[in-house]
Amino acid sequence: MVMPSADTPLYNHPLPDIEQWLREQGCRQNPQSLHEWHVEKTAWKADIALDVDSIVVRYLNTPPQGDDVQRIFKYSLSRQDLEEAIFSGP
Repeated sequence: MVMPSADTPLYNHPLPDIEQWLREQGCRQNPQSLHEWHVEKTAWKADIALDVDSIVVRYLNTPPQGDDVQRIFKYSLSRQDLEEAIFSGP
């Protein structure tokens, strides 16, 4: 099965495609809570939750004060826009 184009809203992607996309970005799925994911990049790390109508991203221990920063993205955004917004970091 071919993944929809990157400019397609995420709500038009089947769940297995969304999960594959997250894996390709280096995310690991929580085996006890399948809607939760974790990603670690060189400069930051985040927890990602696939909610009913949005993706919730919590960037952990962000500088300068080490606070967590939460951002919420609607599935109506394209996969490309979400990739740029989420994986560029806090």
